[in-house]
Order: sequence, then C-alpha cells, then structure tokens
Amino acid sequence: MANQPNILWICTDQQRADTIGALGNKFVRTPHINALASQGTAFTSAYCQSPVCTPSRASFLTGRYPRTTRCRQNGQAIPSTEKLISRLLADAGYTCGLAGKLHLATCANGVVEKRIDDGYKVFHWSHHPQPDWPENAYTQWLTQQGQTWDTLYKGQSTRYIKEGIPAEYSQTTWCANMAIDFIKKQKGSPWFFSYNCFAPHHPFDPPADYLARYNPENLPTPKYKPNEANSKTTYQRLDSEFAHSDPNSYHVAAMTDHDKQQVTAAYYAMVDLIDYNVGRMVAALNETEQLNNTIVIFMSDHGEMLGDHGIYLKGPHFYEEAVKVPLIFSWPGQFKTGLKVDGLTELIDITPTLLDAAGLSIPQFIQGKTLLPILSGKANPDHHRNSVFSEYYNAWSHKHSYGTMHRTNSHKMIVYHGTDQGELYDLDKDPDEFNNLWDVEKYSELKTQLLKETFDASVFTMDPAPPREGPF
Repeated sequence: MANQPNILWICTDQQRADTIGALGNKFVRTPHINALASQGTAFTSAYCQSPVCTPSRASFLTGRYPRTTRCRQNGQAIPSTEKLISRLLADAGYTCGLAGKLHLATCANGVVEKRIDDGYKVFHWSHHPQPDWPENAYTQWLTQQGQTWDTLYKGQSTRYIKEGIPAEYSQTTWCANMAIDFIKKQKGSPWFFSYNCFAPHHPFDPPADYLARYNPENLPTPKYKPNEANSKTTYQRLDSEFAHSDPNSYHVAAMTDHDKQQVTAAYYAMVDLIDYNVGRMVAALNETEQLNNTIVIFMSDHGEMLGDHGIYLKGPHFYEEAVKVPLIFSWPGQFKTGLKVDGLTELIDITPTLLDAAGLSIPQFIQGKTLLPILSGKANPDHHRNSVFSEYYNAWSHKHSYGTMHRTNSHKMIVYHGTDQGELYDLDKDPDEFNNLWDVEKYSELKTQLLKETFDASVFTMDPAPPREGPF
C-alpha cells in the first residue's frame, strides 16, 4: 500500500486510565497527552486482557487472548510460534525498533529476556532501570554519559516513596532519546517503534523537581472503606495480610492519609515526566515532517490500584483501577479529532487496527476487532463490543489464583475458578465496586445469567476463529 503510515506506539507500565488531564483528572499535568487526545481519538473504556505485565503484553502485541497465546503469567515465555505485530509489519517492509521493556519472557535473577523472531531490527532492551543486567542498554547509556545508577539514585525519601534519578538521566527520558534518534534516522520507508518505559510502575520514585510540582495535601485519598476486604474474596483479604506482614509494602490501614497522598503525588509526578517525553517525541515527528504520516498510540499494559479498595500495586484483582487503561490514537487528517469513544474496547483490538490502517490483511488467528471504522468516523463510537474479557492465571506467588472477568456496560462478573468465590457488581448503581453482590440472594438470577455469559466468553476466547460471533 502506498504511503503506509509510520507507527509510534507509546506503552507505559502500570498506568491507570484516570491519569490524563483531558480525560478528567484535574490534578496531574499531562499537556502533551492532552494534545494527543484533542488531536485524535480517546477510548475511555479500554481494558487489558490481564492485570499483570507479561500476559497483557503478549496479548496486545499479538491481538490474541492470553489463553490463546499460552503466555498467561509473569515468568512464562511467549511461544516462538506466536506472531507479534512487529513481525507482521517487518514482513510488510517496515523497519521496527524498540526502546525499554518487552517482557514476553522471564527477566529475573540475572536472566536476560529471551527473544522470539519478533521483527525488531533496532532493539534497545531495558527491562527496568536498575542495573541488574550488563545487557541493560539504559545502563550502558548511563556509563557513556559518565554516570552510574548508584550515584544518581537517591533512594528512600519517606517510608513509601523514593527520590529517583534526575529527569535528564531517567529511563523514561532515555527511551524517548532512543525513539527520537530512530525517528531522525528514517529515510522514507515505513517504520514502527515501540516506546516501552518502566514508569509509572513502582517503586514510586520520580525526580525530585517533578515531585515538587505536587502538593500531597491537595490530592485525594484512595477510595477505601474500612474492613472492605471482609465482604470481598480470600484474595483481597490475603493481599491485605501480606501487606501488613511486609515492612516494605503498602498497608493501607497502617498508612496515614498524608502517606497515601504522598504516594499519589509521586505516581502523578512519574506520569508528568512521561508526558514531557511524549511531547519531545511528537516534536521530533513534527521537526522531521513525519507527523502527518504517523499513527501515534498512547496506552499502558495494565493499571495500578494506588490504594483504592485498600490495595496498592496489582494482583489477582479486576477492579477498574487494575484493568482499565488509557488508549489514545492520533493520525492527523486520517483519524477523528477530539472524539471520546465510550464503547467497550479491548487492547487486543490495537494490532488488527494497525494492520488495517496499513492496508494489510488481518490474519484469521488474530482475535481482536479493528477500530479503524470508528477512528475514521464510519462506525458508531458508542458501541464496539458487548463485553470485555480479562484473566489472571496463577501469577500470585502466595496462593493459587485463577480468575476471569466478564464486564458488560452495566455489570461486572468475576469468577475465581476452583473455588466458590467471586464478585458481582452493578456498575450503574455502584460504579466504585464497593458492594459485592455475589452472595446476595436477590441477585441470584442475574448471577446465573452472568455466569453463563462468562462461561461463553471464556470458551470463545480460546478459539481464534469461533464458529459464530461470541458475546463480546
């Protein structure tokens, strides 16, 4: 296809959906991401297919559900037979590059992530900023600058937050440097670049000057009800117990309101630095006269609980804070501008959308549904899917947990398989998901109906080519 668009895919790590100023957050500073939203289309109901890194990334990079890719938990490697969007684009003549995380295989105990035939020609690998591997390209760059992580990283500031590396030397900025260098070296052929910073993933450690922009006292405290875990599942109660027993963890009941607000300030400051670098990358596109022929995507792999429901970080939980993520597409002159799409969307929809936009066929094994008709103004933005699906498979080291989520516009059903436990929420009456209706007799008929829908959704997500359209 002539004039195939370039693609800049900006993927942050553990950033919840409600962290964008233009989409309703009045505290965080995100002028450049706001500009992407105003110049493009924001999907306000986008959901990841797993609330942890590896299965989510394997899913959206292939357009397939975690159970289909057989990459369903952190520490598990994606099979070599899977086709990433980068491989499909490379086969179509794209030059593909990456800076930062990939995380489709284990990265622990000094083991460098094993790659499959992923299609990336330029590969600046840095799973996380800490210098745990000599192969960490970010560590190598710091050395070239005459710096080291140990001298730049100040560490503990309070019990719950840390003072991170100055912005100019942060991994967030380094990833953008690599993207900008890549952008400037392109000479006309179509390209694809993955910007995969580690922020705003914990530890909460922004640069000091970015943290100083936020007064914790002005920030809200988490949505949490005392003893809330008692009406929820074993997993939420265990999460609280583990946090209480670990002096380095975030135990909401032991934290003061100021502690919680400080963590939120640090998290927002990390998003603020991401935003600054989004601006730098978009400016590079403009300076090289490539902006009008480049699709820019902004999203995250999954969310962050940030103290809501008494939980920090992530786990076997399917609250909106954990599974709902930002998703913005921009392509000047091609995609609708200033459009907010409220229809339910899954991250597996990104890969077929990019193939569609590039004029390439969408292989039958891809399970996502292209968003191009909505982006081009040819389809109803209020409806894309009837429901969204997410799963968590035994990725919790403390206790076996295998859960699936089936979310419609009005209800959320969560089933923890192999147990009698689950969660049921009426999202119209209880959007904050405080009232678990799983064991409420009045809702037994609704529960039965949603259990069947959840079972149907689960079966359909195992089949890349279901015989008929499923309930999603």
